[in-house]
Amino acid sequence: MYKSSTQLLNHFKDHATIYVFMIILFLTGIVFGAIIVNSMGFEQKQGLYFYLERFFGLVSTESTINNQDILKDSFYYHARYLLLLFILGLSVIGLPVAWLLIFLKGLVIGFSVGFMVNQLGTNGFLLASFSIAPQNLFVIPIYIVAGSLSMIFSIGLLRKLFARKVTLTQPILQPFLKYSTIFALLVGFSVVPALIEAYVSNEAMVSYIKSLFES
Repeated sequence: MYKSSTQLLNHFKDHATIYVFMIILFLTGIVFGAIIVNSMGFEQKQGLYFYLERFFGLVSTESTINNQDILKDSFYYHARYLLLLFILGLSVIGLPVAWLLIFLKGLVIGFSVGFMVNQLGTNGFLLASFSIAPQNLFVIPIYIVAGSLSMIFSIGLLRKLFARKVTLTQPILQPFLKYSTIFALLVGFSVVPALIEAYVSNEAMVSYIKSLFES
């Protein structure tokens, strides 16, 4: 176990620049999402808020919540996202798309939280804390690790191409097996945020929305 911890620590040390780059890329997406909210016109905000109010109305009158459907949809969404990052890492030309996916993840979160706070103030902040924050505390690290691994593997392939050392034997097979194994683990870990979204965030969000309508 000590050996595994040392290897993990060395991995992060060796590729610290890539992990920092992915974190900055994600944070930049959040900032851009907030900027988009602030740059929207009054009519655009009102149009989106209309649909948000309709959603609140449906939630406040809905008596049953199918948590299993939410769990299934959430897990499949994360699994597809991670699978796409995995595939992009196998292709050097797919690297910019992997960057875009991490940026877009941040942008969606930044826009969602920013819009709620902009339109609902303190209630919007609390609603975002209940409905968005809990699962993303787990999702964000998973996606950043996945995006970083995708970039690391892609750069490794690029170096081998330039060095003309690409073969169908051990040099490429062993890194690929490690790469595949880690992504399989990340997909498995994505069950945790899916469970939180289905049984914690969703329940908290519904309870809070109903309390707003009752008050």
